[in-house]
Amino acid sequence: MINPVLVEVERSGFVESRHRGAAAGLAADGTLAVRAGTVDEPIFPRSANKPLQAVAMLRSGLELAGELLALAAGSHSGEDFHVEGVEKILAGAGLTADELRCPESWPIDPGASRSCEGPSRVRMNCSGKHAAMLATCVAAGWPTASYLDAEHPLQVAVRGVVEELAGERVAAAGVDGCGAPLFAISTLGVARAYRALVLAPPDAPECLVADAMRTHPQWTSGTDREERRLMDAVPGLLVKCGAEGVDAFALADGRAGAVKIDDGAMRARTPVTVALLCALTEGTPDAPGGGLPEAADTDALAELSTVELRGGDAVVGVIRSVVPSRP
Repeated sequence: MINPVLVEVERSGFVESRHRGAAAGLAADGTLAVRAGTVDEPIFPRSANKPLQAVAMLRSGLELAGELLALAAGSHSGEDFHVEGVEKILAGAGLTADELRCPESWPIDPGASRSCEGPSRVRMNCSGKHAAMLATCVAAGWPTASYLDAEHPLQVAVRGVVEELAGERVAAAGVDGCGAPLFAISTLGVARAYRALVLAPPDAPECLVADAMRTHPQWTSGTDREERRLMDAVPGLLVKCGAEGVDAFALADGRAGAVKIDDGAMRARTPVTVALLCALTEGTPDAPGGGLPEAADTDALAELSTVELRGGDAVVGVIRSVVPSRP
């Protein structure tokens, strides 16, 4: 089956590009309410796996809370406060940045790139997760040097949590861009996992991760990233992106969704996510979606639903989702 077009890129009234993909949206009761494409085929969720990895770390003895837990579950922009947080996680476990095994990288944030001395491991967007993985190993009494090995106790625990929360077996294993093991599940499984995060009992590791991310969205992404803007716009919304065009989200009542863009285009991700979120909140006359939280900033959502294209100094086109607005 060829996945449907989810996004069109229109320039000067002419559709010059199209992005295909899959999108799965779950109603509050967990039923599949919105479906586009092959949502049951395995994908690599990439960094959308990070909240699940953080759950496994808490279960294994990691003691982090608040913004540092959000940092452990996020893909930060390499801003100075992110670096300070990474160093604080490491110092709390008696470790230093020399023990990180993520690659050196320039910060995602342009301002941080201009002001920093150069690429480093602590500036890499996954360093919060890596610092937390090392701290987990210290707490559990596991070796730190081999923490990225697929058979390390930490990574075995992560795989188990991924399968538990997704409600399916891992279909394949690989290596993420940061060097950590990566587990393939379906787009639908990603949505189920995020639903499990927001519906967990208070003080459960899943709830602690979701609450930390929603309370401190600038720590899971950055000062001016789309994920942070989405969570600011919709109170109670949990959002996490992944490389290669992956997005996952959940509302506090259990409505959840996941998106995978076939060609990996990151520009297509947020417009589809907003469209899927709106489809779940609009619902149908026979199956009402429940609406957005009362304090939601609909103007901000509208702004995030499209990406302007420029020709010289003028706006000449738009990147927009064509996901059906109803289930």
